[in-house]
Amino acid sequence: MILSDRECALLRLLATHPRRTFSRRDILAEVLDAQDAPGTVDTYVHYLRRKAEPAIVQTVRGRGYRLGQP
Repeated sequence: MILSDRECALLRLLATHPRRTFSRRDILAEVLDAQDAPGTVDTYVHYLRRKAEPAIVQTVRGRGYRLGQP
């Protein structure tokens, strides 16, 4: 599996704090560009799930995303 730089940075962020739930705003600030639309986060989560495994990123409804079970 080959990840893009952004996908790799997203996975690294989630894996560094496995119990933390990151909001879209958190992920934009840490991984993407703060000027990107919040939907950009959803797109990169989708890319990561497609390349790795869907359960690798867990959606926490109303809060954001966290590391799931690979």
